[in-house]
Amino acid sequence: MTDIRSVGVIGLGKMGLPMARLLRERGFTVTGYDVALPVMKAASGKGIAPVNSAKAVAAASDLVIITVGFDSEVEAALCADNGALAGAADGCVIAIASTIAPATMRKLARRCANRPAVTLLDIPLCRGEQAAERGKLLIMGGGDKAAFDACRPAFAAFADTIFHLGPLGCGQVGKMVNNLILWACISANEEGLKLGHKLGVERDALREALVASSASNWALASRIEEQPMPWAEKDMSIVLKEADQLRISVPLCGVVKEVVKTVKFEHNWPTPSEPGDTHLV
Repeated sequence: MTDIRSVGVIGLGKMGLPMARLLRERGFTVTGYDVALPVMKAASGKGIAPVNSAKAVAAASDLVIITVGFDSEVEAALCADNGALAGAADGCVIAIASTIAPATMRKLARRCANRPAVTLLDIPLCRGEQAAERGKLLIMGGGDKAAFDACRPAFAAFADTIFHLGPLGCGQVGKMVNNLILWACISANEEGLKLGHKLGVERDALREALVASSASNWALASRIEEQPMPWAEKDMSIVLKEADQLRISVPLCGVVKEVVKTVKFEHNWPTPSEPGDTHLV
C-alpha cells in the first residue's frame, strides 16, 4: 500500500475539525466537508481545502475519515449517491471514526463488498473533545492490519494511543465496551459523591480521597460528570440492542442509562436527536 499523504475528513464538528487541523499541521494535504457553512469557513481558514460533498472528499484523498454523529449519517456519508464510496478510487482507505453499533458496521461492510479495492476500517475515538484539540485521542481500530498500519502516521496526528483489536468491527465492539464501563463509573461516581455530600463530606475533598483510593477511576479523576454528556443514551442503546440480539443479559447497562438521564436532567443538558434526513455534524 502506498504512503498516505492526502486525508479527507467528512464531518467537521467538535471532533472532526481539530483532527483535520492537526493533520494539516503534520504536513498532510487535507480536504474537508460538512453541511454547516460556518464550519466549512472555519476549516478553510486552517488550511483545509473545502469541497461540496463526501464524494468529492474521497476523490481527493488516500484516506477518508468519517466523523459524523449517528449511524444513519455514517451510512449516508459512505453509501449515498454523493457519498465517499462513490468518489473513492481503488486503493483508498475509508475509516469510520464515528461511534456506531457493531451491527451497523457489519451492514456497511456488506454494502462495500462490491468495491473490494476500497478498504474499510473502523477507528472509533475515545477521550473526548479536549483530547481531540490536543491530539491525545485514543483509537480502537478494526479491519485489515496492513491498511491500518499504513494509516498509522495519519492517525498519530490526532491520537497518541492506537490499538488494532482485530477484523473489521472489532473497533466498534471495543468502543461499545469502553462506553458501558465509562458510563457505569460515571453513574457510580455521581451517586457516591451525592451521598457523601448529603452526609456532610465536601464533594471535592471526597473526590481527592477517592482518586487516591481503591475506588479511583478515570471518570472520577477527570471530573467528566461536570461536562455535558450528549451521547450517553445513544451509547447505552447500542449496548442494549447488541446484547439483546445475542440474548445476553446486561442489567447494569439499563440502570446506568436511567442514572445518566437523571444527571443530565438535573443539569439541563440536552441530548442530540437523530435527524430524520441526512445531516453531517
